Amino acid sequence: MTTSDTVAATADRVILCMKWGVKYGPEYVNRLYAMVRRHLRGDFRFVCLTDRSEGIRAEVECLPIPDLKLPEGLPERGWKKLTTFEADLHGLRGTALFLDLDVVIVDSIDCFFEHPGEFLIIHDWKRPWRVTGNSSVYRFKLGAHADVLTQFRATQAEARKNFRNEQAYLSDVLHKQGKLAYWPGEWCSSYKYHCIPRWPLNYFLAPIIPAGARILIFHGEVNPPDALEGRRNRALRFVRRAPWIAEHWRE
Repeated sequence: MTTSDTVAATADRVILCMKWGVKYGPEYVNRLYAMVRRHLRGDFRFVCLTDRSEGIRAEVECLPIPDLKLPEGLPERGWKKLTTFEADLHGLRGTALFLDLDVVIVDSIDCFFEHPGEFLIIHDWKRPWRVTGNSSVYRFKLGAHADVLTQFRATQAEARKNFRNEQAYLSDVLHKQGKLAYWPGEWCSSYKYHCIPRWPLNYFLAPIIPAGARILIFHGEVNPPDALEGRRNRALRFVRRAPWIAEHWRE
């Protein structure tokens, strides 16, 4: 492959994230962009689907979140992520890697665009016998799975009744289509399950970066600022500070 071929191959890579409401400030988007820039070689577009673009750095393309068309007053519960599967998402083309705002990238993510598979997602750590994926990190061809969103909009009452959230619904639909695949297990590590030492060692040892980890996922009780300061949003669950978070979660 020539240099010009390489540039063409990387130019259609899109990093997607989504920010709505005020739970996460613009610093989350800005730091996510900086982490991607440090850990992804070549060209890419960085797109934030958002209802608030104030304070977001200029390198990030801020575009509106498509209307999910939920009935008025129903809780959102993360279902908005399904709008990334619009048949035409603001004219974007190529391969998209979706990243949650609160992930921490600690190593190269080139491999997330190179690994074979039509649709790739994190396999749930807690219940690996289920097909459900964790949608903190997933990859797909833009426009290729519009049927997922179309089906949800047509049967949303049934979907919300049968599935706890969008990642359970998404995994089920794509699994039945034979399109669901998972990242290698060590690439996406849970801060909660893999970084914090188990009791009672959590009282004596600081959290670690697991071998082979490239992206750390923060879900449930801890987010990056909490991890940095040694806070845990659950009673009787002690965790020590992880000062190394500052080396990675920064602009």
